[in-house]
Amino acid sequence: MKKFKKMIYLKMARTFGRSRSERQVPTIIGENTKVHGDITSRGIMHVDGYIEGDINCEELVIGAKGNILGTVKAQSLYLYGSLQGKAVADNLFIAKTAKLIGDATHNTIAIEPGAYIDGHCIRVQTKNDGASPVNSSTTTVTAPKVVAKIKSA
Repeated sequence: MKKFKKMIYLKMARTFGRSRSERQVPTIIGENTKVHGDITSRGIMHVDGYIEGDINCEELVIGAKGNILGTVKAQSLYLYGSLQGKAVADNLFIAKTAKLIGDATHNTIAIEPGAYIDGHCIRVQTKNDGASPVNSSTTTVTAPKVVAKIKSA
């Protein structure tokens, strides 16, 4: 079943590419791979291994066996495994198998029941929205100055 999901994911990534000339094959970090250092990509990444460092990419999928220690910046982040650090994403999905230890800055978020989160979830609206930044944390109120700094990062 796991191989089938990966095959479907790769097929969808190729099919929904921006144009025929820009179709990208995702970067895959396998579960037996350890990376120490920062990774920057203009495309899609899928991590099932261990990464100690910062990741900056367009779309990131942290698989159920994936483990990241560092800051993640992505347009879309799908978390099924473990992230210890900061997450900055426009669209954030946290599955019930996920473990997030650290703060998450997002525009939209979806959290499945059973997900483990130890940190703050801070909503920052995109520039296209006319409203001011909103903090969605229920325990700590963040001053607008702090949200503005996070937004510009």
